[in-house]
Amino acid sequence: MDALISAAKHIEHYYLTGTLKGNIGLSGSVNVHGEDVMQMDQIAQEITIHYLQASGRVIHAISEEANKIIPISLDGRYFVYFDPLDGSSNVPHGLPVGFMFGVARKNLDGPEDNHLRAGKDYIAAGMFVIPTGTFTLALRDAGTWRFHLDETMEFVRPTRMNLPDEPKSWELSFNSANRLTYSKSVQDWIGQNETKYAFRYIGALAADFHRTISNGGMFMYPAIINHPDPKKNRPDGKLRLMYEAAVVALICQEAGGSAVDESGNLILEIQPKEPHQTTALYVGSKPLVENITQALMLAKSVAN
Repeated sequence: MDALISAAKHIEHYYLTGTLKGNIGLSGSVNVHGEDVMQMDQIAQEITIHYLQASGRVIHAISEEANKIIPISLDGRYFVYFDPLDGSSNVPHGLPVGFMFGVARKNLDGPEDNHLRAGKDYIAAGMFVIPTGTFTLALRDAGTWRFHLDETMEFVRPTRMNLPDEPKSWELSFNSANRLTYSKSVQDWIGQNETKYAFRYIGALAADFHRTISNGGMFMYPAIINHPDPKKNRPDGKLRLMYEAAVVALICQEAGGSAVDESGNLILEIQPKEPHQTTALYVGSKPLVENITQALMLAKSVAN
């Protein structure tokens, strides 16, 4: 954990000084997902790998910015799955971004085959919202906690986070520009429910979900199936299962919430088949997640 915290502090430093150092533009390369890579993406990736290697405790890592699994130390005990700079398109505008990670432990009871872990096997998941100096950490079966960066650059004042039960503070968060590209069942659900709650959308999962944990409600990134340009459809969703969706799903579960995919399957139960597998995501307060799950499953049964 010390390695991840040190990496986050240094990423925040480079973010805050990026304009002065000329580090906020495009790098000129494209990542495994076909997305333009920002200079800060590369910097955050290099910083994180440096600290994971220095720790000597990580067997391998999976990153949004690397095509393949990154081998680190055969003597390690942990697997780390991370997105070093979630929402990096916000960087040129000085808006919040995130550093997200999940941690799984190697098999201590027998041979280790280095298989990809489902979210239910993570022992910890966390996200730093940069440059706000906040760190939200979930420990399996031990709750979700939020820390704040003090003037000495230490994360202090842990606060136990629980999703509010009172709906008056709940918020919905999704990319409203995409609503007509969602399935009819999701469009109908939005039409029936969006006026009941406040609406907020920042454009970085870590930042948007930070609000969801604080205020309750639901963050949604539905499958895109009706885009005017068929090449932009994402029937399997766009968010990455291992280092985005499973991370917020564990944080949410430990705060009393839930998370499902487009078929109503629990995110934490999905066994990844490949490192960069994608998924749709509905995550937040249980009543809302359960309500939209009913709509998703009803639509699925009708289709079948």
